[in-house]
Amino acid sequence: MVYHVFNKSIEEFKIFNNYYEYLRMVSAIFYYQREKPSMRFCRFISLSGKQHTNAMLSLSEKKKVVEVVAYCIMPTHPHFILEELKKNGIAMFLKDLLNSYTRYFNIKYQRKGPLWESRSKKIKIKSDEQLLHVTRYVHLNPVTAYLVDKPEDWPYSSYREYTQKGSLGEKRCRYTHLLNIEQEEYKKFVEDGIVYQRQHKELTKIKGIIFE
Repeated sequence: MVYHVFNKSIEEFKIFNNYYEYLRMVSAIFYYQREKPSMRFCRFISLSGKQHTNAMLSLSEKKKVVEVVAYCIMPTHPHFILEELKKNGIAMFLKDLLNSYTRYFNIKYQRKGPLWESRSKKIKIKSDEQLLHVTRYVHLNPVTAYLVDKPEDWPYSSYREYTQKGSLGEKRCRYTHLLNIEQEEYKKFVEDGIVYQRQHKELTKIKGIIFE
């Protein structure tokens, strides 16, 4: 099953403040989609040379608990579209991912306590058409928030993976088994929704689909 999943920071506190913090979260997404990583992410990214190569090989041998279909990291919250591959896989993924970022953020900014709202939102996607619209909604979040003019200008989402080379140099999301759409066709589909979503017309439509 495929779900739209998101979690906001407490009181919409800005938790991604620079390129490195966004990049850390994006990298962690694909680390924690694997079952029971053998080390904490902070340790993993500190490795170099042969140690890093061996850790990558070890990680690749572990089964995935979720498949990442799409994502978008906003200043106060991440959006995910996830295909659950194992029972409770999404819960396992989110627990490891969000706890990891909380530890990093609290140490860096010398704070204590929770960083996220108590419960993530998880909405089941019921059809291919709904999935297509939800990917557009997710990818247009930075445009709707007036952070950028076009979705390809936001490097912290999977939009470039859908329309050109991967947003961080490689394609790591898996969606072609769920969505049969050409890159140019998808790009036009998303761009056609920019004006409407900014005016809250398309946004209302998508929310209606998501929260029904």
